[in-house]
Amino acid sequence: MTLNKQRAIILCIALSTLIVLLTSCTQNRTQGELTQINIACFPNITHAQALLLKEQRTLETAFEEDGISINWITFNAGPSVIEALFAGAVDISYIGPVPALSGYIQSGGSLQIVAGATNGGSVLVARNDSDIYSAGDLDGKTVAIPQFGNTQHLSLLALLSANGLKASTSGGSVNVVQSSNADIANLMSRGNIDAALVPEPWGSILERGRDGRVVLDYDRVDPHGIPSTAVVIVRKEFLDAYPDAVAKFIEAHKEATIYINDNMNVAMGVINNQIALTTQNLIDENILTSAFRRMQISYEIPISSIMDFAQFGVAENFLVRLPDSGLTNDIFIR
Repeated sequence: MTLNKQRAIILCIALSTLIVLLTSCTQNRTQGELTQINIACFPNITHAQALLLKEQRTLETAFEEDGISINWITFNAGPSVIEALFAGAVDISYIGPVPALSGYIQSGGSLQIVAGATNGGSVLVARNDSDIYSAGDLDGKTVAIPQFGNTQHLSLLALLSANGLKASTSGGSVNVVQSSNADIANLMSRGNIDAALVPEPWGSILERGRDGRVVLDYDRVDPHGIPSTAVVIVRKEFLDAYPDAVAKFIEAHKEATIYINDNMNVAMGVINNQIALTTQNLIDENILTSAFRRMQISYEIPISSIMDFAQFGVAENFLVRLPDSGLTNDIFIR
């Protein structure tokens, strides 16, 4: 057997296995009785409610009487979540507003935002030895963001525009680069970047690690106000088939939001433990406290901020059009 034939056989087996896995994940949730809900989140403090629910097994208890199991799936990037939602392998997800917008438009409305999660939590940090003291000082500088096309990227482009600047890719003078949050800290320490717009806890890590200083705090990064950081989205097919299950999930999400705001110190410890299960590292208590002070935990849908992202996304050619009114559904949080 030739090497090419061997590779072809291996590829066919791999594809067949993937199809079987996706089918097994979805068949009991799109036909007949609901037996499992797949929920996605990131190991980030901006997904605070998800991490609290996961650690305390709140949903497992709530759905046990219905014979429904909860399958938590951890992701690290919004585009991967959107692909999993399109494939039917994820039903509900915590995600940034920009990937949510992109997914809604790309799919023709097969996803819906049903709740807010966190607002704020992103900061502009400059290298300590730089001459950057305002957004206008980014002229000619190199600025890092976690991922092209994500929420922090659009926030940075809006910030540059408000200060008469543009990214070099659009004919401007600001060199925008992407790197993982952990690597951004290393790049700043080595002097390879001048500034970064990052989500918490990375802003506090840069600040307290003495390599960076906050130039614009969470309430000044966006010229329109405190921006949305994370929302809850649901597959429309799943929502239409199982509205009672979505209602029960959102009720738990709302209760988790209230609990975090009323018991911040306890909640921070619980959330930190859940992050450590994935990252193998606990966040320093001082950094965690600083990070939570820069976030608003809320289940209300931040429609104004989401539409600001949408309008700027269209202007910057990240989105092909503005979303219609079907993007959001607030019936479950009223």
